[in-house]
Amino acid sequence: QVQLVESGGGLVQAGDSLKISCAVSGRTASNYGMGWFRQAPGKDREFVAAIRWIPGNTAYADSVKGRFTISRDRAKSTVYLQMNSLKPEDTAVYYCAAGSGMIVSSMPLSSQYHYWGQGTQVTVAS
Repeated sequence: QVQLVESGGGLVQAGDSLKISCAVSGRTASNYGMGWFRQAPGKDREFVAAIRWIPGNTAYADSVKGRFTISRDRAKSTVYLQMNSLKPEDTAVYYCAAGSGMIVSSMPLSSQYHYWGQGTQVTVAS
């Protein structure tokens, strides 16, 4: 069983930066993938970014490429999402997710993730 707890969300202005975190506890393996997804009101949940624990391959949605960076600190069992140049359309609840047997090409698929956090709200004011 894996537990995920997100933190760091909040209210920021357009153009600001924000870093959210996902603390991971429980049993994970080297082939685990860690993803960030988001869901805005009235919209479906969408993929944002993902990273494999080992060797650290990453994947990004086109809408955040060049602005967001996903990283992980294996010693702290924490995954981060650094968000720069935030836009009002980035407003959403951001969810951390974990899945085993992850390959790079499948990382954007929510069906590949078995564990989900409770989410953290990110609001970007214009």
